[in-house]
Amino acid sequence: MADQSIPQARTPEATRGAPDGSGPLDTGGATAHEGISRRRLLGTAGATGLVLGAAGGAAGYAAAPSSAATPLTSLGSERVMFHGKHQPGITTPMQACGHLVAFDLAAGAGRKEAAALLRRWSDTARRLMAGEPAGTRDTSVARDAGPSSLTVTFGFGHSFFGRTGLEEQRPVALDPLPDFSSDHLDKSRSNGDLWVQIGADDALVAFHALRAIQQDAGSAARVRWQMNGFNRSPGATAHPMTARNLMGQVDGTRNPKPADTDFEQRVFVPVPEKSERAGKNEQAWMANGSYAVVRRIRMLLDDWETLSVKAQEDVIGRRKSDGAPLSGGIETTEMDLEKTDKAGNLVIPINAHARITRPDQNGGAAMVRRPFSYHDGFDADGVPDAGLLFICWQADPLRGFVPVQRKLDRGDALSRFIRHEASGLFAVPGGAAQGEYVGQRLLEG
Repeated sequence: MADQSIPQARTPEATRGAPDGSGPLDTGGATAHEGISRRRLLGTAGATGLVLGAAGGAAGYAAAPSSAATPLTSLGSERVMFHGKHQPGITTPMQACGHLVAFDLAAGAGRKEAAALLRRWSDTARRLMAGEPAGTRDTSVARDAGPSSLTVTFGFGHSFFGRTGLEEQRPVALDPLPDFSSDHLDKSRSNGDLWVQIGADDALVAFHALRAIQQDAGSAARVRWQMNGFNRSPGATAHPMTARNLMGQVDGTRNPKPADTDFEQRVFVPVPEKSERAGKNEQAWMANGSYAVVRRIRMLLDDWETLSVKAQEDVIGRRKSDGAPLSGGIETTEMDLEKTDKAGNLVIPINAHARITRPDQNGGAAMVRRPFSYHDGFDADGVPDAGLLFICWQADPLRGFVPVQRKLDRGDALSRFIRHEASGLFAVPGGAAQGEYVGQRLLEG
């Protein structure tokens, strides 16, 4: 089970941010709200998902519990700022609903059409994230609702650069991911020229944004694939706690946190003059951006649920009841990887998922995991099509996702209960300043 958690609660002081979206952390995920702060009350309530094939674990880091309930009326008032140093949806606390959608540019569309599209998309995202109508064609789907922590995040796939004549601006870090033994990839649901991530705490607000983005694409781009996800709803638990994934496991305790001294260098691309790889692997237009690895990971729940609780715990390396490591303690206790039982056997098995994915077992490889669970119905034989929309963020996937996934390929006990069915890698540029649109430095540079 994951040993790195996803972005979680921040205090009101940390989330308010300046008008341009830059708060004390200057992450582009600052929120402005009224009344009681849901983030302060809920702490880690948004964490979910397994590392499932990558990421070095991930899910909520605990905040001080609070016994106060969260009024439902406060959920809609939460606003994430569109403009900022980084795009929203990376360090923003997890939302309850999510949509992932990839587009391919239409035949004949190039750099000019892509620039116009990103300008439209950015304007629509800014409006919707402020709780405003999308424009003259607004569908009223989210009428009467507030911003509900809506975020819209944009990225570019490997193929985008060839389609727009910008091959020289394509970063080396965007080279296609290697093949992994756990891959059973559907190419029609993988990659894409453009990628959009949408998250919100209200399902109608999230769908409203999805529909507006699709309408804005017009004749410039067509949908390649689209996926829907969910997480635990804010306030669903009596006190702040790390959420559970669809396998019923508490999902992780360790994720790079914005307060960590090395958080920025692990997650975001440095400005070229500060990078040792300047002019080689990095491009100036990607400064303050990040790379998103997206994987649709199906959980083979019928097989998993035949295991005893003890067997499930051995696969993960953590107790199912509370997420504590099998070596003892509570959820946040450091694992004792050398501890043995009376028979001399390792308490945390050598192939346990949580052992393999630990950053200190992978040369420090780490990433921010920010997944959504999914359920797309049942197969003809009644097998659930359910699992994880795995999304992880890092400054360089060759130093983050890839080494961990390679190690998982060599013997993760969880691998027989999951299947990687779709994959994508996207360059997500830094946030747009006031008056700019996302990707402007690339498309007009």
